[in-house]
Amino acid sequence: MTKPCILCVAITGSLPTKANNPAVPITVSEQVESTQEAFEAGATIVHAHVRNDDQTPSSDPDKFAALKEGIETHCPGMIIQFSTGGRSGAGQTRGGMLSLRPDMASLSVGSNNFPTRVYENPPDLVDWLASEMLTYDVKPEIEAFDLSHILKARDMADKGQLAGTPYIQFVMGVKNAMPVDRDVFDYYIHTVRRLFGPDAPWCAAGIGANQLKLNEWAIAAGGHARTGLEDNVRLDSATLAPSNAALVRRAVDICDRNERPVATWQEARRILGLRLPGDTREGQAA
Repeated sequence: MTKPCILCVAITGSLPTKANNPAVPITVSEQVESTQEAFEAGATIVHAHVRNDDQTPSSDPDKFAALKEGIETHCPGMIIQFSTGGRSGAGQTRGGMLSLRPDMASLSVGSNNFPTRVYENPPDLVDWLASEMLTYDVKPEIEAFDLSHILKARDMADKGQLAGTPYIQFVMGVKNAMPVDRDVFDYYIHTVRRLFGPDAPWCAAGIGANQLKLNEWAIAAGGHARTGLEDNVRLDSATLAPSNAALVRRAVDICDRNERPVATWQEARRILGLRLPGDTREGQAA
């Protein structure tokens, strides 16, 4: 299989701390350094959260602006994807950084259970986040924690709430949400192809020890893959991951075994229909 594989690195998230793994990057400078190492290892998308000095999650647009500037300086061409997830803020504060015009942003289109709470994504907030992404020419990555979220993405696309072909990411292994199940995974792929076409791009993310399994499944099945310390702080049950780059290199090895070339940032932008750096034209999402 010669189809290039896009590797996304989720560098820090909202939950892991240095107590979980000293390699988790917290400050903007740590995140930029970790992202650069991951970029050089083969990642072409960075999924970004920001933190306060005490390691708690933040939605501060100024922190996102500083992170974006640092990544653009040190990782030219890399696709910057901001998180609008609910652990770092509530209501419209979750999208307060979209006016910075990152290339992409995560978009959860429905609610589901998390380990100890309900991950709330009410319809009015989903609609508002989608409208902000349209306004600022930000391509959403649909976070599918459930089959219904893929169907919701089709409905939103039909209503003009999403530009072009959505990029769907299957999230599996969150406790109380969708477990890691191969039959479900295969049906997700079938559903994306049925609803959006056989060439619609999709990605998969596995949580904790499931990260490796989902990397293997997605890459072998022709999809794209997410890795990084946000989702998993270990290489195996006995070994902490020394860096985000180490997890990216593991995904690169899986690509090599499956004869999948790792996508360059130029190829990744073409696959996802994203503007090139310096291109200020709107409406580039494919």
